[in-house]
Amino acid sequence: MTTPAPQVWPTVRATDAPALIRFLVDAFGFREAAVFTDGDVVLHAQLSWPAGGGVMLGSARPSDGDRWPLRPGTFGAYVVCDDPDALWARALAAGATGLDEPAESGHGRECRLQDPEGNHWSFGTYRGEPLTAD
Repeated sequence: MTTPAPQVWPTVRATDAPALIRFLVDAFGFREAAVFTDGDVVLHAQLSWPAGGGVMLGSARPSDGDRWPLRPGTFGAYVVCDDPDALWARALAAGATGLDEPAESGHGRECRLQDPEGNHWSFGTYRGEPLTAD
């Protein structure tokens, strides 16, 4: 059996969503698939991960008008990548904060970084366990 294709799309809110989009593309390698704005407010953006899946994100808005009142800087995700060492170097060069340098873990090689909004990102080679038959 193989691990299933990613179908979970975490949601991120940002104080400066346009800047976070640029950072996630430049530093980590996400691809901008769609960005819908109203002036400087990002209503919805989809950033795709080259290996599948991705994140949805938007500008933080007053909680009374936001159906997803998430606080900026409180997000964390694990993202599968083939080369955590190269991603680490690219991200640091683009201004990410390094939290844990690339190293072997019990599940492959991984590193941990922080984006300018304060979100935590772990990148590693562990692809998850295969689905078992029901």
